[in-house]
Amino acid sequence: MTSAPMNVSDQEHKLSVSHFILMGFPSSPQMQLLYFGLFFVTYALTLTGNAAIACAMRADRRLHTPMYILLGNFSLLGICYVTSTVPNMLANFLSTSKSITFVSCFAQFYFFFSFGYDEGFFLCFMAFDRHLAICRPLHYSRIMTQQLCTGLIVFGWSCGFILFLTPFILISRLPYCGPNIINHFVCDPVPLMMLSCAEDTTTQSIYSAFNAFFMIGTLLFILCSYALVILAVVRMPTVSGKHKAFSTCASHLAVITLFYGSILMMYVGPESGHTVKMQKIIALFYSVITPLCNPLIYSLRNKEMKDALRKIFRTEQGVHKI
Repeated sequence: MTSAPMNVSDQEHKLSVSHFILMGFPSSPQMQLLYFGLFFVTYALTLTGNAAIACAMRADRRLHTPMYILLGNFSLLGICYVTSTVPNMLANFLSTSKSITFVSCFAQFYFFFSFGYDEGFFLCFMAFDRHLAICRPLHYSRIMTQQLCTGLIVFGWSCGFILFLTPFILISRLPYCGPNIINHFVCDPVPLMMLSCAEDTTTQSIYSAFNAFFMIGTLLFILCSYALVILAVVRMPTVSGKHKAFSTCASHLAVITLFYGSILMMYVGPESGHTVKMQKIIALFYSVITPLCNPLIYSLRNKEMKDALRKIFRTEQGVHKI
């Protein structure tokens, strides 16, 4: 008596993977420890810098303005963004298996890219705020009300999670029957789709369309806003006004260049002979280095923020002395 043949769905269920292997940066155990120490210090500095900016904004009443409220939320978002990947990367440096469960991998993938989308939207809001303040100063308080600022913050935190839900669901529903090795330090959607048993061009197209919409849409909005800002600054009659406006906008433009420059290199840069290695380096730049640089750029280029940070540190030193 012959047994009934196994249908396709049963076979896929039987062969579906339960975990993935994140290769990270293959090297000797000594180098893995060195990487751990380096990225642990980077992560600690990132948390400290971004938390300091958020606390300064909260503690100093002079910073209770839309520009600094948006900056404070952007710093908190940076903490969430880097925390979605770096702790797991640090654990992998000390692990021999470098294994991550299916659910954890896709949770990391979803939160990392959702927070990345949210950062792009907050950069748009900050550009919009500077555009209003410099190009339409007489109407700024009437337009940028507390209600509008709160609405932008709620929209900024939630929109990335809503938008990225569609590609996340589509990619997570692809069949994964093995192999399960991801040559990356994060659960990136491109290698995940390459590991799928079935090539789904529709899912790939939808994912590419969402990324294109996000990158092109937000970047064009930011560039147009700051182009108008620069024109307005050039027309300012006083040198002190020009210096203050340029100082504030320069820090914003530096962060925008770091964030979008690395992303554009990843997606539109020329391919090289070390494609996978280059992808890791670029991803490392916008996932680890950029969140570290953001608080340094904002604090060094902004007098009010430097004064608020000095006030916080003086207060902490006074408490420790007591």
